[in-house]
Amino acid sequence: MSIKSVFLFVFVALFTFGLNAHSFGQTPAVAPNELAKYITDNYTKREVMIPVRDGIKLFTAIYEPKDKSQKYPMLLNRTPYTVGPYGVANFKQSLGPDPLFAKEGYIFVYQDVRGKTMSEGEFMDVRPDIANTDKTKIDESTDTYDTIDWLVKNVDNNNGRVGTYGISYPGFYTSAGSIDSHPALKACSPQAPVSDWYMGDDMHHNGAIFLTQNFNFFTSFGQYRPSPNFDFKYVKSWTGPRPTDAYNYFLNAGGLKEIADEYEKNLGVRIKFWDDMMQHPNYDQFWKDRNILTKLKNITCATMTVGGWYDNEDLYGALGTYRHIEKQNPGIFNVLVVGPWDHGGWSRNDGDWLGTAYFGQKTGEYFRQNMEVPFFGHFLKDKGDISKIKEVNAFDTGSNEWRAFDNYSPSTSTDTPLYLTAGGTARFELPASTGGYSEYVSDPSNPVPYTQKITNNYPRDFMTEDQRFASTRPDVLVFQTAPLTEDLTIAGDIKPTLFISSTGTDSDFVVKLIDVFPNDYRYPAGEKPPQNSAWSVFQPGGYEMLLRGEPMPARFRNGFEKGVPLTPNAPTKLAFTMPGVTHTFKKGHRVMIQIQSTWFPLVARNPQKFLTNNKIGTAADFQKATQRVYTGGRYQSAIILPIQK
Repeated sequence: MSIKSVFLFVFVALFTFGLNAHSFGQTPAVAPNELAKYITDNYTKREVMIPVRDGIKLFTAIYEPKDKSQKYPMLLNRTPYTVGPYGVANFKQSLGPDPLFAKEGYIFVYQDVRGKTMSEGEFMDVRPDIANTDKTKIDESTDTYDTIDWLVKNVDNNNGRVGTYGISYPGFYTSAGSIDSHPALKACSPQAPVSDWYMGDDMHHNGAIFLTQNFNFFTSFGQYRPSPNFDFKYVKSWTGPRPTDAYNYFLNAGGLKEIADEYEKNLGVRIKFWDDMMQHPNYDQFWKDRNILTKLKNITCATMTVGGWYDNEDLYGALGTYRHIEKQNPGIFNVLVVGPWDHGGWSRNDGDWLGTAYFGQKTGEYFRQNMEVPFFGHFLKDKGDISKIKEVNAFDTGSNEWRAFDNYSPSTSTDTPLYLTAGGTARFELPASTGGYSEYVSDPSNPVPYTQKITNNYPRDFMTEDQRFASTRPDVLVFQTAPLTEDLTIAGDIKPTLFISSTGTDSDFVVKLIDVFPNDYRYPAGEKPPQNSAWSVFQPGGYEMLLRGEPMPARFRNGFEKGVPLTPNAPTKLAFTMPGVTHTFKKGHRVMIQIQSTWFPLVARNPQKFLTNNKIGTAADFQKATQRVYTGGRYQSAIILPIQK
């Protein structure tokens, strides 16, 4: 059973609240029986407690090849989710970053991080990195360094080289562990790495809390573990009524203060990190300390950061990790791979489909065979052709091809305004209009849903979902171009520059970038969404394919360190950056922009009334607001797109 499967098995048995798989997925799905048999036939397993500099011991499982005719490099995965199955007679059914690795010949090492499952010590969420001037102080970098040091000295038949990898939270431990790299650490691959839980990963996007997946995640993960154990008997079960869908559950629960109280009411305990989060509404020192990006220095190992264009959780972390390592560690081998994947999808899926989006080739398989296996083989074994790995490897989700760039913000892209104009149009020519606006009423009691498939958990494929269900709502503004007369490729970050006003004193503005397919579009012959998909009978003609969506609280228009209320009905500028895309809008397609103020329950509702700490608002604080987006004259709103020359 994989790490993910062990964790889900335990908590599905314990919880009735519909556990979210947020941040799991650091290993592929359970491998075929023949792979499991190969592993038991060709590997031995032992379990050790590795001491680190402050005396704490970390539980570690080591899988070693039985063949001793050569020396092997080690691949280390550090995780907060359990390295199970436990016991030397119980084997994982897949080893390494993907199922191909078991037959490549490595020593595979799995470690419970400090304070989780069977390791000693106290766990801290996204533990801040420290300056390693005091050799008695610890962080995730020192725990990784000390672990590698022990491994190269105590594991027989190793070749003195170590690689690290991990997806999501384990991706954080991978990038954090590369800081002040151990000399034996030769290759690391942070994949969908957590980087900054306030600005863009998991918990928040631009300070707006992502509600559904995080509330469910901390329902189990956030409970305090009193001592090392792997039976999870300390975890309290959800005792309240099981919600039928997250939309109505969170709608009825009320404001964020009341939602936070749901833990105590239904579990009998408070969730410490959630309560901490409620007390830090702004980008203060609490969050700055937990931003690993600025600490990614003194890295000497080759690094391949991996992300998915449709990863709602940690695309921000993948893009930011690559860019900060590139800036702060000149001269090392540092590359980025971003494909058409959801969270961790590259490790387990074919990658030709995601919901209703078809990408023309098995991108996950291509990555595993041509990038992931060669990367570690080259730097850990002096074998493996890495010629297909470029500086930035970005899959174009419109032309369905891999593109190579020399940096994340390609010099061949030009920031070009797409102007939002009267009558719901969008154009690249500056309109002659001297004024105008479009408006809608945002009602927190009737928020815009983010998907048509709301359940207790969020569907991973909502990031490509057809947006026709939203475009007909009166509280969603729609702007679109005429059908394109030639292909239009964008590569890089998207930068909305809106002029808005509100009758309230605070509001969120959600911007969505959409590719509108022609009415006569059909999938290629023989292709349709997978049969197990909710969209297996989907008709693609007129498909409004979501490419990117991002909320921006107006309270942070002047900076994230302090919220500032809106002056009712006064136009003001709201400019921000959305994580990028690499996408070609094909000839005959349209570019669509949707703007709304709720995206529920993915994003917690803004009360639309300014509160110094909006995270302790209650249902009584919610109010309707009339929102305007200005479309002419000195208040000309635009979406800045990085268009390829």
